[in-house]
Amino acid sequence: MSVTRDTPLLARYAESLFWMARYLERVENTARLLDVTQTFETPGREDESWFALVRINADEACFAERGLRPGADAVKRFYLLDRANPTSIPASLDAARTNARTLRPLISTEMWMQLNVFHRDMIAIAPDALQGDRLSRLCRLLKEGVQTHTGITDGTLFRDQGWFFYQLGRLIERADQTTRLLDIRYHLLVPAAGEERRIAELTQWGAVLRGAAGYHAFRRVARPGFTPADVVAFLLADTAFPRSVLLCVEQMEWLVGQLRGRYGLRGTVPALERIEELRAALLGRQVEEIIAQGLHQFLDGVQRDLILLASEIGTAFFRDWRPLANRTVATSADNQSQST
Repeated sequence: MSVTRDTPLLARYAESLFWMARYLERVENTARLLDVTQTFETPGREDESWFALVRINADEACFAERGLRPGADAVKRFYLLDRANPTSIPASLDAARTNARTLRPLISTEMWMQLNVFHRDMIAIAPDALQGDRLSRLCRLLKEGVQTHTGITDGTLFRDQGWFFYQLGRLIERADQTTRLLDIRYHLLVPAAGEERRIAELTQWGAVLRGAAGYHAFRRVARPGFTPADVVAFLLADTAFPRSVLLCVEQMEWLVGQLRGRYGLRGTVPALERIEELRAALLGRQVEEIIAQGLHQFLDGVQRDLILLASEIGTAFFRDWRPLANRTVATSADNQSQST
């Protein structure tokens, strides 16, 4: 008996897989950043440290509309309790589960059950869970929930077209979050001199690496007396670190190529061209040159390219995302110009 493997994938299923992966990756990244920020608050700059999370997600306008002021309690509540904030953990979990419900004919029973339990346990976070060690425990549960989902998905999701779209969503979100972490944290890491410089490098650069889940991996390859440029190079272009931007870009290129070659999907050329531009930007200059000419401007350009890459994928396979992407890029550019 032969099994047919070329059943077309509905566009709405492909889009739901793409976004389910993005939302869950966002939950883990947000939980990691909240935990790291609490652990490595900059003495005397606590409000700035916490507000950096708002800037990472370009949520300044949404934060201000709620009448909130920079500070630990306001930022924690904004991302852990506010379901009306589209970048909050509850909102992301809601969106991931909504997409999973659409995908019931495709995803495994194990995926659906785990996500349901995870959503149930994490959606109604108690306000008293936001303080001290309780916040660390909460963030650990959030990270472990997403990692469990990733493991179950890896072991049970059928490797057809849907798997490729799921991976594309996860990688775009991961690369974007790495650039945002590096961009905002780098502004907080302008050291003074002497002992203050040494303490800043030991604690805050460690926080950057932990925020990207890369501390131990970096220590395996870092030279003695590493510099900030070494951390930037590691997060941008190390091809062995799973969250480096370059590795994500290379994996996305392979995934889009598979959709084109294995499944004969048309419309992949704009996405592949955008990926090639991203790779050229990441490999075209030494990291010292990038920093000297403006790391912020460089990372801002990478973020815009990732937004446009997502729009190329969406337009080719789901529906026309270009108007939304163009508005997002324009808004991002306005926000960046106001903050510089």
